[in-house]
Amino acid sequence: MAGRLLRPVGTLAALVYFLLDALAYWVVRPVLRRIARLPVFARVGRRIGAWIAGLGPYPSLVLVMVPLALLEPAKPIGAWLFATGRPLSGAAVIAGAELVKITLVERLFHIAKPKLLTIGWFARGYGWVTAWLAWLKETAPARAARRLLRGLRRVARRISLMVRRAAGR
Repeated sequence: MAGRLLRPVGTLAALVYFLLDALAYWVVRPVLRRIARLPVFARVGRRIGAWIAGLGPYPSLVLVMVPLALLEPAKPIGAWLFATGRPLSGAAVIAGAELVKITLVERLFHIAKPKLLTIGWFARGYGWVTAWLAWLKETAPARAARRLLRGLRRVARRISLMVRRAAGR
């Protein structure tokens, strides 16, 4: 009975969490792509990628999990700072942790994913999580959020176009 009552609350909390993560990713990703194209970062990225590709499955798992384990607790700490009257500090902690997570953990996971999927329990868990995320993306709140984001993008494009036209005069 308690599970039936808590499932919608958990689903909503997860949806909000993943939407905030997706929003941060959507905002930061173009900037990070430009930075990654700089020659020094591209060279370093290739070397690190080759090193990671040479690791076994479990060292790859440790390589991905350690930064994730260090960065995820920063979000509740940032929320606590925000709630205790230090909004700038809280926002800086959350933004910094999210930026590092997006740049580091996502890239490490992308490189190490083939090795990680050779670990049986990881592959099953990954399959379960991706199936759950696919289900979550098809819920009514997620569809509504996507419609809202599409509308916001259209408005942002119109405003950007108006500003460029006004600046061109």
